[in-house]
Amino acid sequence: MTSFARTVRTVVIAGTMTAVGLATAATTGIVLSSGAQAQSASSIVVQGNRRIEADTVRSYFQTGPGEPLSAARVDEAIKAMYATGLFRDVRVSRQSGRLVVTVSENEVINRVVFEGNRRLKTEQLLNEIESRPRGTFSRPMVQSDTQRLYDVYRRTGRYDVEIVPKTITQPNGRIDLVFEINEGKKAGVRAINFVGNNAFGRQRLLDVMTTAETGLFSWLKSNDVYDADRLNADQEAIRRLYLRNGYVDMRVLSARADFDQAANSFTVTIEVEEGPQYRVGAVDVQSNIRDVDGATLRGAVKTASGSVYNVELVDKSLEDITLAVARRGYAFATVRPRGERDPSTLTVNLVYVVEEGPRVYVERINVRGNTRTQDRVIRREFDMAEGDAYNRVLVDRAERRLKNLGFFKNVRITTEPGSAADRVVVNVDVEDQPTGAFSVSGGYSTADGFIAEASVEERNFLGRGQFVRLGGTFGQRTRGVNFSFTEPFLMDYRLAGGFDVFWRHSNLSSYQPFASTSYGGTLRLGIPLNENFGVQLRYSAVAQKISIRDDQTNCRSAYGAPLLQFTDGSGNIHNFEAGDPRSTGMAGGVALYRDASGMPTTTNTGTLYTCLDDGETSVALRAINGRTRFISSVGYSLMYSNLDRAQNPSQGLYAELRQDFAGVGGDARYIRTTGEARYYHDLTNDWIAMFRVQGGHILGIGGQKTGGGQLDSIDQFFMGPELVRGFQTAGIGPRDNAVRNLLLMQGINRPGDAIGGTAYWGASAEVTFPFTFLPKDFGMRGALYADAGSVWGYNSIRSFNTGGGTLPVVLDGSDAHKIRSSVGVGLLWNSPFGPIRFDYSFVLSKARGDQTQAFRFSGGTRF
Repeated sequence: MTSFARTVRTVVIAGTMTAVGLATAATTGIVLSSGAQAQSASSIVVQGNRRIEADTVRSYFQTGPGEPLSAARVDEAIKAMYATGLFRDVRVSRQSGRLVVTVSENEVINRVVFEGNRRLKTEQLLNEIESRPRGTFSRPMVQSDTQRLYDVYRRTGRYDVEIVPKTITQPNGRIDLVFEINEGKKAGVRAINFVGNNAFGRQRLLDVMTTAETGLFSWLKSNDVYDADRLNADQEAIRRLYLRNGYVDMRVLSARADFDQAANSFTVTIEVEEGPQYRVGAVDVQSNIRDVDGATLRGAVKTASGSVYNVELVDKSLEDITLAVARRGYAFATVRPRGERDPSTLTVNLVYVVEEGPRVYVERINVRGNTRTQDRVIRREFDMAEGDAYNRVLVDRAERRLKNLGFFKNVRITTEPGSAADRVVVNVDVEDQPTGAFSVSGGYSTADGFIAEASVEERNFLGRGQFVRLGGTFGQRTRGVNFSFTEPFLMDYRLAGGFDVFWRHSNLSSYQPFASTSYGGTLRLGIPLNENFGVQLRYSAVAQKISIRDDQTNCRSAYGAPLLQFTDGSGNIHNFEAGDPRSTGMAGGVALYRDASGMPTTTNTGTLYTCLDDGETSVALRAINGRTRFISSVGYSLMYSNLDRAQNPSQGLYAELRQDFAGVGGDARYIRTTGEARYYHDLTNDWIAMFRVQGGHILGIGGQKTGGGQLDSIDQFFMGPELVRGFQTAGIGPRDNAVRNLLLMQGINRPGDAIGGTAYWGASAEVTFPFTFLPKDFGMRGALYADAGSVWGYNSIRSFNTGGGTLPVVLDGSDAHKIRSSVGVGLLWNSPFGPIRFDYSFVLSKARGDQTQAFRFSGGTRF
């Protein structure tokens, strides 16, 4: 093995020496040719060439007819030969009146090998260098490649990496190029400090940054290493945070990264100057276009007088005014904001100026760098096409949309002059990033017990921008499979079309006295009306069957009759009342008694065991036991959102109204209406307030199997901690107390079965706050909350004929409107194993029969 460099410094020296040699050879060539200025190129002798034809070498010295081969021409030829990278050495001499060119060819690279690279894959490193197998070996190129490899490793936080290029000589003028790599240790960001921040606490600023501090869970993330480009983007994110909240004078004075060689880590210090908070003063639209009245454009303005200045609302106003003017036929109109600060009142007076812009057309849109995503997926995010009027506001909007897709690591849109003065070329440079995910998650909740889920999803399926997901669930009390597909641009319109199919089975539990199996699907169509408001239309078809155990349906008498034990042909044991037709054909009929512990036994203890002793499921549920119900419904949703971010929002409003009409065929007939609104507000220093209201109502329509406008009980609302924390799943609302009252006479206290209500409402207020004494890496937040709500009304069967008698539904007033309320504390942990939440609630008010649960835990993992 021949080493031509031990370190990068040595490579630089070698490259310098090569350059000196080149200059010397060129000078020599000029001197030797000075006496042969009349020499013709046809008499040139080439020596030392092995792979390259002599005529190819002579072509560099070729002159025109009758033109002498001057010293300057020889000098140019030697430089051109070196520039090809094919030659290691070129010497020119004069022998016997002829020009002799002696060359030493560069070796051909047989293969490129990386040794010692464990953190970065060989394919990734190959994409970064220019030296290629079967290409010509060039020391300056290897020097450049080595520097590129250093840059790649530094972007991953490895600043003490050592890279030594070496060559291994092979036969026939070939060599193996080997990069020996000692990756070293990752240089993390030990601390991120802020100077001058008063309006926002350290935690709030860290939340908007991509760069994170090295900590306990660094082995699970890659953004805790220093990256200059990432830090520049973080500065812009911090600046936008301040501008969204009225700090128009805010400046990032400096962002310094200090490297500690001994600790192999960086300390980042960001100094800001906040200035005062401004509000919006007067707002006006001034139109300099004769046929456009500025007053008619006021409806497109999103900034309101008296509100806190928000740069994003200003940008949104520019977009909406531009589109409004374009719809009136002024495609070249430009809109610019003019802001006048008034320091005495701390207000910004805004004037949106509309005027005719230069008549410039889009000649061409070039899409570059997309190795996976199809061109049309990128082009459809533009509200203009080739040949349309050019508008910078619409270009900025397209850039924001492309970034929000999440398909690309980088998005950059630039322009260049076109073929004429009124033409412009738009260049879209993107870099694809992985968009698929395979995940395995597991967790535990007090409602569903232990649960595991595996799923595979792709957000950019086949580069078409489509979303596909296949998932499976297996748990202690539930299991299922689901598949989803979404086409965000159906038929090349901004319509999100898709479908979902599923199968799900849940076992009976203390919260649900029956097992349920359901399967079906949904067709959906999403229609965005603007950036914040959208409509979804859907059709759903679901088949559902509930199953209740024999021992929960064996009581056919309102007061309970003694039970007999039977054995079927498979050896399974069943307990029925005497004369129950379900025991026909079974063997046995042995009387059951109650033992000392109250359990059934065939030993005669003198106390008969009745059909009520083991509890009974409400006849409201028994009425549909074993029957497969088919529910066919159409529905729509109205959705509004101006949240600052989809995950863990801190500012903004989300609202949704849903309505479904069941009865397009099938067994169920009802109109179900539900709604929810959540408002988030950043109080101070990352203390986030959330206010939530929700409600729902279901109305039965005549003609279904329960008769008249009655509902099947399981179509009603079963609410619990999702409405008021501190209550069990399905712990609030109407209950059938028929069996409970009979059991009480025997000294057995068992709650009645939840049978659902026809209406509900709920209101919640919650404040989450950071634990400033813990590192951000822990991802822990506290919560204080208060909930109130109610579930009431009942519109299902009131009695059921079991075949041995008619059993009633006894509500005992549990369907009345009574307010339930609670307060509590919570712990939220955004752990590397998934989000986990602990809640402890104190119930302040409840109704008779409600089931409480002070502690609730849910969590899971994804890896």
